Amino acid sequence: MDCIFCKIAKGEIDSAKIWENEDVMAFLDASPDTKGHCLVVPKKHFEDIFDIDREILKKIIVAVQDISVKIKESLGALGVNIASNNKGISGQIVPHFHMHIIPRYEGDGLVMYGPRPEKIKKESLEDLRNIAAQIK
Repeated sequence: MDCIFCKIAKGEIDSAKIWENEDVMAFLDASPDTKGHCLVVPKKHFEDIFDIDREILKKIIVAVQDISVKIKESLGALGVNIASNNKGISGQIVPHFHMHIIPRYEGDGLVMYGPRPEKIKKESLEDLRNIAAQIK
């Protein structure tokens, strides 16, 4: 397997590691959106949200919370965006499950969510309920 995150987790590729335990590690993103932007990854390979082990996923989200608090306190971030892209259609570049913690600062200029394309219409409550029924 030629997965860059697996290699980072094994120590085969150096990184700016900020946290780790037996199953999870976090390191600074090499192409950060803001100061302190980091990735939280399972040490074992899982491609995405659709195949990750639930116990590992629980450990990841707890780590995300702990690291977010540390970033807020140590770097003075006013908030964070938490994101995970799953499958290429969503923008996933590295096929190894990971979560981004993107610290937010006053005036950082980062736009996470822009205007919607005009073809997307606001759904009526009835339409939303139909979609909810399909998901259930």
